[in-house]
Amino acid sequence: MGLSRATYYHKTRREQDQLDRDLELKELIEKIHLELPGYGYRRIREHLLRMGISVNSKRIRRVMKKYSLFSCIKKLMGQKGKLLGKRLIFPNLIQGKLLSGTQQLWSTDITYIKLAKEYVYLSAIMDVYSRKIVGWAISRDLSHEFCLESLRVAIRREKPPRGVIHHSDRGVQYCSEIYTDFLKDKGFEISMSAVGTPEDNAYIESFFKTLKKEEIYFKDYMTLKDVVANLPKFLDEVYNRKRLHSSLGYRTPVEYEAEVLKLKPADRPVQKLWGRAV
Repeated sequence: MGLSRATYYHKTRREQDQLDRDLELKELIEKIHLELPGYGYRRIREHLLRMGISVNSKRIRRVMKKYSLFSCIKKLMGQKGKLLGKRLIFPNLIQGKLLSGTQQLWSTDITYIKLAKEYVYLSAIMDVYSRKIVGWAISRDLSHEFCLESLRVAIRREKPPRGVIHHSDRGVQYCSEIYTDFLKDKGFEISMSAVGTPEDNAYIESFFKTLKKEEIYFKDYMTLKDVVANLPKFLDEVYNRKRLHSSLGYRTPVEYEAEVLKLKPADRPVQKLWGRAV
């Protein structure tokens, strides 16, 4: 190609450095969007400046476009600019609630998985009583669709009765009209944490910490292929069926669920939830 070896490797290192910087900026933008999902690139830039980080607005626009990091207003727009739905907020229904069995409360959230050259996202749904992961989905972007897919998986697997509480934060994915309409259609009671109260969703946050420490970081996931090859086995076989949980009396979620189902409803252990009211 007429390039010297030194020129080739210099270009490769330069491209990798830019990718690393873009991924760092992407992570900062995502953290801002968790609390301020309506921010476009201008407000993102001003927010970063207040954090002592100076980034060119053109670069912010480029990174947001590259990784589909749009504000919630733009995310809810169709291809022709038609508004697909409103951002709906629901009260917190779980403060101090007593659980006496499975299929009473499902908790859901999103976490990121940092790979060598990209991020991917995991949407997971937990039955809080048994701590079992009942549904999950992987995506390269933060659209509401992959959150819906994890919910569809959970419904197919568990066939829940109407009236199960679906608890989430106020992320734009869960507040979209498309998502909340699906929940209503399937008979879920919708519950949401207040902004800045991660303790209300502590059960699934604890699961994400376990997932990263005991699986993703331990096995050093590098590519999407690693995720596809290893994550399903960990979630369905290791976490649900083999890993002992101290909060369940050192039983697995599947064991605990099976034991509880053998008991009469009046004899089942009662769990009191912790959380804060909206």
